[in-house]
Amino acid sequence: MALSATSARAAVKADINVTPLIDVMLVLLIIFMIVTPLIAAGFQATIPRSANPENRPEGQDEVKLGIDKDGKFWLDLGPGPRQIPDDQLPGRLQAIYENRTKDKVLFLKADQNLEFGRVQQAIEIAKEAGVRVVGAITEQKQTLTKKKEGS
Repeated sequence: MALSATSARAAVKADINVTPLIDVMLVLLIIFMIVTPLIAAGFQATIPRSANPENRPEGQDEVKLGIDKDGKFWLDLGPGPRQIPDDQLPGRLQAIYENRTKDKVLFLKADQNLEFGRVQQAIEIAKEAGVRVVGAITEQKQTLTKKKEGS
């Protein structure tokens, strides 16, 4: 029983085998499903959405760190802010926060035209000194409201 040349050619199919393609796509899908949450697990920040946050009176034991337009640090512990040189700031903050047991909150106020790198540097110094929470102090956005003549 010999096969003829025409019957052997009819048995060959010219279909594309998509099984390896599907295997590669599934592997890539699994890799992206694992890697994507790890990339997003870094620093996350919630941006405030209120145009006019409510006023809150300042507490007596609050520590406020200010950064002026020239990038100089100002530490306010009560009677008024005092300028602190860059090299003394870590030691001062560490002395303040190593004795605190209740709250380790630092309020930060920076000039709006300041480069963010200087703010980030202040946050890193505070973190190394034992600060657990950094709160941002902002000015309220003033809105103009016109009263109706009848009210």
